Amino acid sequence: KLELMYGKDNKVCRIKVTRFDDRRGTLCYVTGGVEFPFEIKRMFWISDVPVDATRGEHAHWTCAEAVFAVTGGFDIYIDDGKESGVYSLQGPDEGVIIPPKVWCRLQNFQPGTVCVVAASEPYNSDGYVNDYESYIKRLKCK
Repeated sequence: KLELMYGKDNKVCRIKVTRFDDRRGTLCYVTGGVEFPFEIKRMFWISDVPVDATRGEHAHWTCAEAVFAVTGGFDIYIDDGKESGVYSLQGPDEGVIIPPKVWCRLQNFQPGTVCVVAASEPYNSDGYVNDYESYIKRLKCK
């Protein structure tokens, strides 16, 4: 069962998902639109990130994402134009839900990390903002 650890009302929140451990290993799962806060329309994963590299550095205007470190770990810097913070992901059963209109940067990747992301929408390059100053200007116009 999905457990909201922090946040509500379309805010960034840490989530804990169902985890089963036995002698064969660990199984974690979510079901889009059931235990999960949105129907999954796209999934992708990130691996082999150099330790000093960053990923993300953008916001989506209409797409929500759930981000997990299924192996290894990394930090997610989050900024909604008013508040900012860092979430550290270190296990396969813990993730962060990033709602639309929130800037994020993935950083401090441990060697061997695999990040899996579930998105509420298919890929659309027009739905991204990749420049932080443009992001802040557009937020202030709304």
